[in-house]
Amino acid sequence: MLAPAFDRVVAALDYVPPVDQLILQFKNAGKFHHARFMAELLAQAVRHASPQVERITIVLPVPSSRQALRRRGFNPAGEIARQLAARLGLAYRPGLLLRSGEGASQKQLGRAARTGPQAGRYQCVGPVEGAAVAVVDDVLTTGATLHAVAVALKKAGAARVVGLVAARTPYRQD
Repeated sequence: MLAPAFDRVVAALDYVPPVDQLILQFKNAGKFHHARFMAELLAQAVRHASPQVERITIVLPVPSSRQALRRRGFNPAGEIARQLAARLGLAYRPGLLLRSGEGASQKQLGRAARTGPQAGRYQCVGPVEGAAVAVVDDVLTTGATLHAVAVALKKAGAARVVGLVAARTPYRQD
């Protein structure tokens, strides 16, 4: 297995009950107050990370698929990222990263099957040369999405890519 392109990850919570239900309510029922709660927990995790998170210059969300945007009407990662950036006093730049192609949902895929479909799916379309970029997502499962995003950002010149996630799935063997 190749080393991930991202430099580190900070997670506020583990994706286990009852956190899984909180995130599912947020994503599927649009309970936006959950985004504020998750952004605050994530901001606290960033402030108290050990070792400290290096200075971040740009915060951006993982883009949702067009299908998910049509179904939900919003990007969960975008809602968390917007509020997180405000709490940390950082620049929020959601338009810097684009998603190309839809692909199948990863929900039903195992760990090994998730890694390939993300390659080349994301493109950085704005200036990130020398920047430390924080990529925000709601849940980190295998790291495949964050890896693909980090590849695109580093190809565009980002100096560092840090994943900031509301919850991380605890590792388990498939």
